[in-house]
Amino acid sequence: MSFPMSWLLTNLVSAFLLPPLNLLLMAGIGLFLWHKRPRTARILVSVSVAGIWLLSTPFVADSLLQSIEDTPVDLSKTSADAIVVLSGGQHFNATEYGGNTVSKETLERVRYAATLYRQTGKPVLVSGGNPQGGGAEAPLMKKVLEQEYYVPVRWVEDTSDNTLENAHHSHSMLAREGIERIYLITQAWHMPRSVQVFESAGFTVVPAATAYTTRYETNLLTFVPNAGALLGSYHFMHEVIGMLWYRLKS
Repeated sequence: MSFPMSWLLTNLVSAFLLPPLNLLLMAGIGLFLWHKRPRTARILVSVSVAGIWLLSTPFVADSLLQSIEDTPVDLSKTSADAIVVLSGGQHFNATEYGGNTVSKETLERVRYAATLYRQTGKPVLVSGGNPQGGGAEAPLMKKVLEQEYYVPVRWVEDTSDNTLENAHHSHSMLAREGIERIYLITQAWHMPRSVQVFESAGFTVVPAATAYTTRYETNLLTFVPNAGALLGSYHFMHEVIGMLWYRLKS
C-alpha cells in the first residue's frame, strides 16, 4: 500500500508535535547535550521521562480528555433534519471480513448513528474519504449500517480526507436539499473541533457525541502507566493542536 504524499507529510509533522515522539526527541537532545551542558541535559531528560509517565497514566489521560468533552446534549429536547456520521479510520485487509472494514472508532460512531436513526427517523449521511490510499471509508460505513444495523444511508460523501473537508463536502451535498441543521456524530473528544469546522462550513450543529471518557472507579491502577492511556493523551493533544490550527487558518 502506498500512502498519498499529503497524508504522509501531515502525519509525519503531527508525529513530531505529539507524544511519545516529541518527548523522546526531547530526551534524545538531552542525552546529546549530557557532557556539553549537563544541567540543561538533566532538565530535558527529566521533563521527558516525567511527561511520558504522566501522559501514560489513566488518571491524567482521562482528565485531559474530559476537559475538552462537552456536556451531552439532551437530544429529546432538540431536533435536526439529518444525521451526519464522520469516519474514524478503517481496518485494512481484515481476514475475517474478506477485505477492509471500519475501525473500532468508526464502528462506535456507526453504532450510535443506528441508535439515533431509530430514535429520530432522520436520513443519514456518512462522510469519509480515502486519506491513506487504501479505499474510501464512507462506503464501508454504509455497508455496516445497512447490512448489520438495517439502517438506510441516503448520502455517501467519500471524497474528504480530514475533518475540515468532511464539513465542507457534506455541506455541499446537503445544502442542495435545503438541509443545514444536522445531528453530528463523532467521539466526544473529537466533537469540539468537529463542531468548530462544521459551523464554519455553514451548518447548525446539534452535537450527538459518543464514547465519552468514563471510569468505573479510581484505584491504584489509575496511576499506573499503560499504552492505552498514552493513546488518550495523544488524542487530547491532537485535538487541541487541530483546533488551534483551524482557528489560525480561518
